[in-house]
Amino acid sequence: MKTIKTKSILIALSLLTGVTVAQKLKGSDTVLPLAQKEAESYMKANKSAKITVTGGGSGVGISALIDGTTDIAMSSRKIKMTEKIKLSDAGKSTKETTIAQDALAVIVNPANKVSQLTREQLEDIFTGKIKNWKEVGGDDMVIVVYSRESSSGTYEFFKEHVMKNKNYASTVLSMPATGSIIQSISQTKGAIGYVGLAYVEKDVKSLKVSFDKGKNFVGPSMTTAKDKTYPIIRPLYYYYLTSMEKTVKPFVDFCLSAEGQKIVEQVGYIPLTK
Repeated sequence: MKTIKTKSILIALSLLTGVTVAQKLKGSDTVLPLAQKEAESYMKANKSAKITVTGGGSGVGISALIDGTTDIAMSSRKIKMTEKIKLSDAGKSTKETTIAQDALAVIVNPANKVSQLTREQLEDIFTGKIKNWKEVGGDDMVIVVYSRESSSGTYEFFKEHVMKNKNYASTVLSMPATGSIIQSISQTKGAIGYVGLAYVEKDVKSLKVSFDKGKNFVGPSMTTAKDKTYPIIRPLYYYYLTSMEKTVKPFVDFCLSAEGQKIVEQVGYIPLTK
């Protein structure tokens, strides 16, 4: 009884002092490290703010937005028509804000001697047509393909832009989070996968890729992403309900500010050009 009474007093005090309503962000694992840093900085400057950030994939975030269990959906893909229809049926409308750009890196184990692949070779690897590294100039070694699961915006973007909407092979190993892909590839010599630029670390190796049938190969980096010479670039989004705009806009505006865009680059993504 005493605990309930104390909680009631705290709630009443928070209402009287005008404490900011807690905000929830959910969705894309790619956006996750960026949103966490942005939230930390925002809460330092705004002591009354409380923001929680969780991953799970772009589809999970947008589903939570539809269900009303998150304030902002983080996404590494555009909202689908089917999702728009669900929102419309529920009498909800959304706003889309691009908060940063990302270079999607194709990664392998550092022990793999292959350093570059064409888009066509990547398509053949992820659709299961190419099964051994020797077919693309590597060692005689079975290719172990890792991918994000289908609820991931990164999964969808890679399928659309790199595989030209071909289906992933049934042998592809679906991982629940980007960190799982990094860990698996760092421990498996024949592995290949894809992650956002901010996740690339010394335990894995980024490949140079060519989207002009092998004429030019470019690796993912802040420089090649900014000058658009790297071919696998995508926008990162926040989606929120128009009815919640007053609540979420201060934080969204912070993410778009000079300070917020500086954090984008610090985390390892590409800031928006003015």
